[in-house]
Amino acid sequence: MKTSEMTPQQLAEACSVALNRNDHTAQAMGITIDEVAPGYAKLSMVLRKDMLNGHAIGHGGMMFTLCDTAFAHSCNTYNRSTVASGCNIDFIAPAFEGDTLTAIAEERSRSGRTGVYDITLYNQKDEKLGFFRGKAYQIKGTLIPED
Repeated sequence: MKTSEMTPQQLAEACSVALNRNDHTAQAMGITIDEVAPGYAKLSMVLRKDMLNGHAIGHGGMMFTLCDTAFAHSCNTYNRSTVASGCNIDFIAPAFEGDTLTAIAEERSRSGRTGVYDITLYNQKDEKLGFFRGKAYQIKGTLIPED
C-alpha cells in the first residue's frame, strides 16, 4: 500500500515495524511492541536475570532502554526519521527478576522538527516504576519509502 493511501494509524504501525526491523538491541532484550498509534507507543519486556544489577534489582540501563525504545516508536510514527536530542529518567521504585515491564510513551508536543514525549514505566501490577522524558529531533529521511 502506498503511504499516501494509509490512514494515520496504518502509517504509525508500518513505521513501527520498519523501526523494529533493524533494532537489534530491542530484539536482544526481548522487547515487544504491544500497541502503536500516532504519537503513542506501548512496549514491554520481561526482566531477566542478566538484566539485574549488583543489588539484584532491575538495572537502570535496561529500564532506560525500554523507555527509550518506546520513545523512539512514539516519535517515529509519522514517517519522518526522528532521534533523541535529550532524555532523562527518574526511578521511583525497583523492578525484580521476572517482572513484566511496560513503557507507555505519549506525545506532549510536536512542532516543526522537535517534540516532547513522556514515558511512564510500569510493572505487571500496574505500579509505576519510573518517569522518562524524551526530546525528539527530526532528521533527514523516512522509515518507509514514500510514493
